[in-house]
Amino acid sequence: MPSNLSGCRGPALRSVAALGAVLAVLVLAVGSAEPGALAYREVLPNGIVLLVAERPGVPIVAARVYVQGAGAAFDPADRQGLANLTAALLTRGTAKRTASEIDASIEFVGGRLDAGAHRDGLVAAVDVLRKDLTLGLDMLAEIVLTPTFPDAEVGRKVTEIQAAIQRAEESPDGVAGRALRRLIFAPHPYAWPVEGTRESVAKLRRVDVVGFYQGHVRPDTTVIALVGAIGVDEARREVAARFGRWSRPATTVPVLAPASGAAPPRVEVIKRELSQATILMGRAAIRQTDPDYYALAVASYVLGGGASSRLYGRVRDEGGLAYTVGSDLAPARYGALLVVSAQSRTSAVPKVTDLLRDEMARMGREAVSDAELDLAKSHLIGSFPLRLDTTAKVASFITIVETQGLGLDYADRYRREIATVTAADVQRVSARFLAPDTFDHVVVGQLP
Repeated sequence: MPSNLSGCRGPALRSVAALGAVLAVLVLAVGSAEPGALAYREVLPNGIVLLVAERPGVPIVAARVYVQGAGAAFDPADRQGLANLTAALLTRGTAKRTASEIDASIEFVGGRLDAGAHRDGLVAAVDVLRKDLTLGLDMLAEIVLTPTFPDAEVGRKVTEIQAAIQRAEESPDGVAGRALRRLIFAPHPYAWPVEGTRESVAKLRRVDVVGFYQGHVRPDTTVIALVGAIGVDEARREVAARFGRWSRPATTVPVLAPASGAAPPRVEVIKRELSQATILMGRAAIRQTDPDYYALAVASYVLGGGASSRLYGRVRDEGGLAYTVGSDLAPARYGALLVVSAQSRTSAVPKVTDLLRDEMARMGREAVSDAELDLAKSHLIGSFPLRLDTTAKVASFITIVETQGLGLDYADRYRREIATVTAADVQRVSARFLAPDTFDHVVVGQLP
């Protein structure tokens, strides 16, 4: 599935004064390390959720600050791209350092400092060697708590983002992905592109950025995760030193209604002079909090999860009709997206579309074979550890499961739930979610 559908943008998805006084008030409110949990969790008095996953033998410490309710879904309707611009500017100047000083400081120690926006929230990230943790956390706190948003940097970032949007508009995947989200989710903000449009970004000014930051970046919607050679006591102490005096505002926490995708399915053809066409079929689906999510994940893999999938075998191998074909399930906090995709010769689009629809419908009519079921479950369970094989991945993962409300035992629970999925479960959820007439349909290419 094209990456622009994932709900996740920005460079960060690539992989402060007496300390004694602060610690005196930073009394543990809730602390736990549940059996099977990937990390220790506690809620601090100002509302910050602190997550700590100690990895004593790992030389790199990864830290993440994730602010819920500060993502692109919370942009004003006439200021799309504001969260993305705000996040991009966090590293472009603080009360202590200019943009060039920030870059030089982190490069000097061979670390990485980034910030970006998702649909649901804003994230700032630092990865440094253990010996450079003090500097890394200092800089992380600076960009989150004391960004200055210099006018010159605002102008530069606006220009950069507009150029990136222009490049995306020249990509068939990008065009199709944005069109599909609009068909499925409008008028919900999940229909909007994270980066905004060239027109909406052109309107953005420093006053907009400052207003968004002040209204949405707050401790009681923030998760701070630390992973590496750092224990709970030290992590609490370091976070206290930098974030303990951050006060929660009196205003209510921003929330959104679920993205239901209730509009009748539609078809949109976007003509481009290309030798091949991009086909996307999509619909709103379910999150991991729904018990049927695991069966749907298995169904999606059987349908189009890899070279052994039904779509790959029938459309690409047998028919030779598509360059790529697949199915993917992309959950987010306020909704989920199920997408079936293909790229083919423009002349083959009608045939490919018919085959996609036929295989989707067959998933709900017939039970999958034992071999298909076992292969899908083995892959989903066996590949899961690859999500957790670096400190950076663990930091991002525990942040996601916390903000999605999945629980820090989700890794174990996911494997258990996938293992219990039956062929009857797959057929049942496929009949509900893979009926082709329930999907919006976008084609980008030079069609007859």
